[in-house]
Amino acid sequence: MLTIWGRKNSINVQKVLWCCGELGLKYERIDAGMQFGVNNTPEYLAMNPNGLVPTIDYDGFILWESHAIVRYLCGVHGLGTLWPGTPREFAEADRWMEWYSTTLWLNLRPVFWNLVRIPPEKRDMAALNESIKKLTANMQIVDAHLAKNHYLGGKQFTMGDIPMGVAAFRWFNLPLERPPFKNLEAWYQRILARPAFQEHCAAPLS
Repeated sequence: MLTIWGRKNSINVQKVLWCCGELGLKYERIDAGMQFGVNNTPEYLAMNPNGLVPTIDYDGFILWESHAIVRYLCGVHGLGTLWPGTPREFAEADRWMEWYSTTLWLNLRPVFWNLVRIPPEKRDMAALNESIKKLTANMQIVDAHLAKNHYLGGKQFTMGDIPMGVAAFRWFNLPLERPPFKNLEAWYQRILARPAFQEHCAAPLS
C-alpha cells in the first residue's frame, strides 16, 4: 500500500503524483500542508521531522524529499523506462533533477511566491525582477540542451523530465515576459500531451 501525504497544488507533491501516474501506481493521498495542517502534528513530524510535504509510506517504508521519492518509485517500478537502463543514462537524467534543486528552484521559488502567493502590495519587486532574470538564464540553458535532445535525459521521457516539467508549467503560466525558447516550448508541448501530467500537474496555480 502506498500512502502519500501532501496537497495537490504543491509543486513537490505534483512530482510524486505525476510519477505515480506514469508508473500506473495506486495510492491513497492525504491532504497535508498549508491550509490543511497535518504536517505540524507530532504523528507527521515523527515520519518527517522537516514538517514538509510530500512524505510517503510504501508498505512501511517511510520516505521524504520529492526527488528521492521519485527516484525510489522509478527504481522499483520503472527500471529501463523512467529509471534509465545504464549508469550513464541514469546520470544524464539524474543531473537535471540535481540541477533543479541546486539552481533552478532557487530562482523559480521567489518568482512563484511573489506572483501567486504574496499580495501585490507586499511583493519584493527588486528580488522578483532579479529572480526573473536568473530564471530566464536557467531556461536558456535548458533550451540549448533540448536543441540536441528530445527529452532532458536523451531520446526518451525519464524521471529527469519530471522536476523540469512542473517548473516549466509555472514558467509558461506565470504573468511574466518570456523570450521565445523554441526548443523548450516544443519539449513542453510533449510534456503537456502526457495524460498523467494533465491529470496531476496542469491545474491553475495557487
